[in-house]
Amino acid sequence: MRGTSRAALQAAEDRFAPVLRAAGTQARTLGEELFALVDALDASGSLRRTLADPSNDADARSALAGRLLGSADARTVEIVQALVRSRWSADEDLTEAVERLAFLAVLHSAEAEGVLGTVEEELFTVVRALAGQRDLRRSLLDPAYPAQARGQLAEGVLGGGGTPVTRTIVRRAAVAPRGRQFVVTLQHVGDLVAEMRNRQVATVVTAAPLSVGQRERLTDLVGRALGRAVQLNVVVDPHVVGGLRVQAGPDVIDATVLARLADARRQLAG
Repeated sequence: MRGTSRAALQAAEDRFAPVLRAAGTQARTLGEELFALVDALDASGSLRRTLADPSNDADARSALAGRLLGSADARTVEIVQALVRSRWSADEDLTEAVERLAFLAVLHSAEAEGVLGTVEEELFTVVRALAGQRDLRRSLLDPAYPAQARGQLAEGVLGGGGTPVTRTIVRRAAVAPRGRQFVVTLQHVGDLVAEMRNRQVATVVTAAPLSVGQRERLTDLVGRALGRAVQLNVVVDPHVVGGLRVQAGPDVIDATVLARLADARRQLAG
């Protein structure tokens, strides 16, 4: 997103985070309604342009959004009408903003149920399970498969388990990929969870399993390296070079950096 769109999205998140939080478990319904709007915008370029075009009267755009949503929850209508009144650098940015708020709404429902951490762990488990499943990943993105079939295939990765929120997210990632790989969407949602918990997700690839103590020490070291609290997701790969690899977004931290941090901490302690 360009600057104008980023500012509009941030303003929308700041304004509606309290609304989504107050909605409690009902926030999942708001998310589903927002996802339905994403589908409508993706299906109609003319509708998307009409709602996002700043040359169209803001009141008219808002009224059209209200009619389009029909019997949707009043909170969903409020969110969407505020979005269409905002200025967007491109009409596609409006759709991305609606989708982001939809995912956030679903995650807020998980937070209200006390299972946000579980959802985070389940999403990471699915991503890890698909690491060596190239054919399955391709099928989850293949437009030759009907959307509902892809959704059922994605839920099958959970093996009949998972929270309702996780199943909603996993199914959505397969049914409406919007040009993204299935795993990329799940990683994006995982980042949203981390933002909600004011942490950054760091994936650690290690040659051997970590003990509880090692995991705690590594979490502390990575947090120091990044300058903020982190959520550590651990993947065991006996072939990893150097025995350890840490990635947080675009940042890659090697074992040498962590070793220097550990040495510095020991010196300070001494």
